[in-house]
Amino acid sequence: METTISDGCDHTISGLLRKRAELFNEAERIRDRMAEIWNDIDALDRTLGSFGYMGDLDAVMPRQKRQVMFGTGELTRALMRTIADAGGPMTSRELAQTVISLRGDDARDRRLLSEATPPGVKGLAEAKGRWPRALGSG
Repeated sequence: METTISDGCDHTISGLLRKRAELFNEAERIRDRMAEIWNDIDALDRTLGSFGYMGDLDAVMPRQKRQVMFGTGELTRALMRTIADAGGPMTSRELAQTVISLRGDDARDRRLLSEATPPGVKGLAEAKGRWPRALGSG
C-alpha cells in the first residue's frame, strides 16, 4: 500500500499519524494491563477457594458506578430536534442512531443505542403527538 502526503499538509499529517500510533500503543498497554489484572483476580479467587471460602465472589464486588451517557434533558432535546427535522416517520432505532451520530459518537455502539432508544423515545413521541413507526400509530 502506497502512502501519499499532500503538499502543504506534510507536518500536520505526520503529526496526526504519530498521535495515532501513540494511541494505538497506549491501547495495547492498557489491554495488557487488563489481562494482568484479570489473571491476578483469578489467582486470588483460587487462593480464596484453597482456604475454603465458599461465598459468592460476585456478591462482594464493589458496586459499579453508573456511566451517564446523556445530560439532563439532552436526549429529549436531541430527539425533539430529530423528529422536527425528519421528512417522515422514523423507527426508534433510526431516531437513536441519528441522535448518537449528532453527538459525534459511534451509532453502532450498542450501549448508547440501547440507552437512546425505547423509554425516552416513547415518552417523547407521546409528548410530541407523533409516533415513530416502530412504536405504532397514534
